[in-house]
Amino acid sequence: MACSEDAEAQCAELELLLSMFPSEEELLVDPLSHAELRAYVEGSADTPPSIRPQFSIKIKVENPEVNITLSCTYPTDYPQVLPEITVRCPKLTRAQQMQLHSALSTYLSENCCGDVCILSAVQWIKDNAQTYISNSVPVSEPKKESVLTQSKEAFTRLWIYSHHIYNKIKRKNILEWSKELNLSGFSMPGKPGIVCVEGLQSACDEFWARVKVLTWKRIMIRHREDVPMNNNWTEEKIDSLRKFTGFDEAMFDPHGNRGNHMDLGQLFQFLNDKGCADIFQMYFGIEGR
Repeated sequence: MACSEDAEAQCAELELLLSMFPSEEELLVDPLSHAELRAYVEGSADTPPSIRPQFSIKIKVENPEVNITLSCTYPTDYPQVLPEITVRCPKLTRAQQMQLHSALSTYLSENCCGDVCILSAVQWIKDNAQTYISNSVPVSEPKKESVLTQSKEAFTRLWIYSHHIYNKIKRKNILEWSKELNLSGFSMPGKPGIVCVEGLQSACDEFWARVKVLTWKRIMIRHREDVPMNNNWTEEKIDSLRKFTGFDEAMFDPHGNRGNHMDLGQLFQFLNDKGCADIFQMYFGIEGR
């Protein structure tokens, strides 16, 4: 079966991007979706890709010097329709990121419909991002006395379940967003995928808002814990509620044909050591041992 012109255009654009941004620090492409797309275009696969191509591009903007990340997903009929693009910049508030994203979408819809447009999006960001950055308040480490005023006066812990977590870009986003939002916890890639984040309620809610809009087969909050806070709480009191120090990706003797299954016995022991043994039964319906 001959591949579609759309698939050929997608593959050609990806190859061009890889040649222009050879480092994974600049361009991170999901290898599985890229391999499926290439096989379909080259004729070694008869069926269209089962996974939509996904990648992220880190753009360095000067004056002031900041990094902006574009997370991109190709719809099946791209470039007939625009790609799905998410804009992330730690120097911008969520509202400012949405304004920047809206302006970029308007530009692409007016100038690039029917054509591949990722390089146009990159150039537009380089040319226009300063306007939004200059109007933003520089991001700095929050002072201890101001942390509580930014919160919704609750300490939250989210236990998130995903059918699977394989994608390198999603795994990188989870690690970066948790650090950006001062959340502790862990993520376990593979099948199933587990993510736990804990910290201020507003930060946990922001993390979930970002994660849930990514492309998933299935993702949900399996369990939520909220501890009301009052204005007398200190940073030390908040930290005393944390069950985890920092945020890391946890691997438990990965096995299986693709190395995508974890040792659930080791996972239970890990949770038990953190005082979270009851969570295991919530996830898997059985008591750990």
